[in-house]
Amino acid sequence: MPDLGAARSPPRFDAGPTLAPLPPAARYILRGGPPVRIAAEKAAGVGIPAEACRALTAEARAALWLGPDEWLLIAPEAQGAALAGALTTTLAGLPHSLVDVGHRQSACELRGPQAATLLAAGCPLDLDVSAFPVGMCTRTVLAKAEVVLWRTAAEVFRIEVARSFVAYVSEFLAEAERASTSDQGLGSRSQLETFS
Repeated sequence: MPDLGAARSPPRFDAGPTLAPLPPAARYILRGGPPVRIAAEKAAGVGIPAEACRALTAEARAALWLGPDEWLLIAPEAQGAALAGALTTTLAGLPHSLVDVGHRQSACELRGPQAATLLAAGCPLDLDVSAFPVGMCTRTVLAKAEVVLWRTAAEVFRIEVARSFVAYVSEFLAEAERASTSDQGLGSRSQLETFS
């Protein structure tokens, strides 16, 4: 069967001063009990959070808590095979699941003093920094799209979304930003880019 990965076109993305696509990344869903989490930390090169709705980072890698026995592991795309190999070797003999989801997801970053306000246009969570602090992450919805939302800094959010919803999410946030800037008399902007 031919490899169609190279023929896959990146989804359309409505970018602007506050919303930008992030580079391609390796992504894995890891599932298992506490022994798996503990063993995987060394192989992953990043702490794997035991605390609910928290993310840990080390250099360019991250581990996001998605459930009591589920984590999203993110690494630079070039490190994906090495990460998977190290995890597979380390976790051999332990009941676990490791699934490559790099092909199904993309990520973007929303930044600026209005970031939480723009997300609030379609997200039901309280995104005030006191309720959703730096380092917090969770599965949620943004309008009609399921996303993983991670606050990486006080005014910066990483949004992990299924590739099929990239255009929808970016257009939704661009429209929220246009509405916000037109309310402030600052005009609007539209610029189409791509990301994978």
